[in-house]
Amino acid sequence: MSAIMLSFSARAELRSWTGLFLLLLIFSASLPVSAKPDSLKEVTDGDWEKIMTGEWMIEFYAPWCPACQQLQSVWKEFANWGDDMGINVAKVDVTEQPGLSGRFIITSLPTIYHCKDGVFRKYQGARTKDDFLSFVDEQKWKSMEPVSSWFGPSSLLMNSMSALFKLSMFIRRCHNYMTEQLGIPVWGSYVIFGLVTLLAGLTLGLLLVFIADYVFPSRRFSSHGYYQKKQAMEQARLIQNEDEDQEADGEEDDEDDEDDDQDGVWRKRRGSPEGRPEPRGQGYPDEALRKRVVGNREEDEEDS
Repeated sequence: MSAIMLSFSARAELRSWTGLFLLLLIFSASLPVSAKPDSLKEVTDGDWEKIMTGEWMIEFYAPWCPACQQLQSVWKEFANWGDDMGINVAKVDVTEQPGLSGRFIITSLPTIYHCKDGVFRKYQGARTKDDFLSFVDEQKWKSMEPVSSWFGPSSLLMNSMSALFKLSMFIRRCHNYMTEQLGIPVWGSYVIFGLVTLLAGLTLGLLLVFIADYVFPSRRFSSHGYYQKKQAMEQARLIQNEDEDQEADGEEDDEDDEDDDQDGVWRKRRGSPEGRPEPRGQGYPDEALRKRVVGNREEDEEDS
C-alpha cells in the first residue's frame, strides 16, 4: 500500500516539473529576438580615432531625416552580423557630433563609409541587408577608389574643417541660448557676436604681431651699435645744418656789401640835382633819392 502511494506521488511530481518546463519553453519562444547590446556601436568626436584600426561600416544620420529613419531597421539587422563577419558596424548622429560631420564633409543623409585600417571609401551601392553583407563578405570595397589622403579624416585640412564645424555649432547653441533662455532679440544676438568677433580679431592681430616681432626681430634694432650710430648721425646732421646756416649768413652779408658798393658808385655818377657832385657826409635816404631822380626826369621831358 505504501509503495503504491509513493509511486503516485512521484508521478505527480514528475508531471509538475514537466508542466513547468513546458511553460518555460513556451514563454521563451514567445519572447522577441533582440540584437546584442553592443552590436551597433556609436562613434563620437572624442573617440573617433578608434575607427582607424580594423574594419568598419559607419552610417552618418540625423534623427529628423526620413531616409535615415527608414534605414535604421536595416542597419540594426546588418549590425547583428558584425561579430560573425569580423566587422564593426557603427552610426554617427551629425546633429550631436559636428566634428565628425566636418571631418567627412557630410553633404547628404544618410551617408555610409567603409573603413579598413584607416583607408576610407564612400559606399555607393544599394541599401539592403544582403547588399551590405555581400559588400563586406565579397570585398567589393577593393574595386572602389579610396578617399584621397588630403581629404582623409586625419589630415590637416579635415582637422581644420572639424574645428570650424564645432565652432559653428557652438555659436548656434549660444545664439539659441541668448534668444530663447535670456530673451535677447535676434538683432541683439547678432550685435554681440559682431563685437566679440571684432575684439577677437584685434586681439589675434596684436598677438601675431608680437610673435612675429619676437621670432623675426628687426636687424636694425637688434644690433648693439644701432643707438650709437643713430646718435652720431644726429650730431652730424646738426653740424651740417649749422654750417649751412653760417654759409647762408655769409652770402647775405656779401650781397649787402655789393648792394652798398653799387649804391655808392651810382650816387657818385649821378651827382646832385644841380649837376654837382654830392657833398661828402651828406646822404639822402633811398626813397627821397628816387623821388628826386624821377622828378628830374619829368622836368627834362617837359623841357624837351
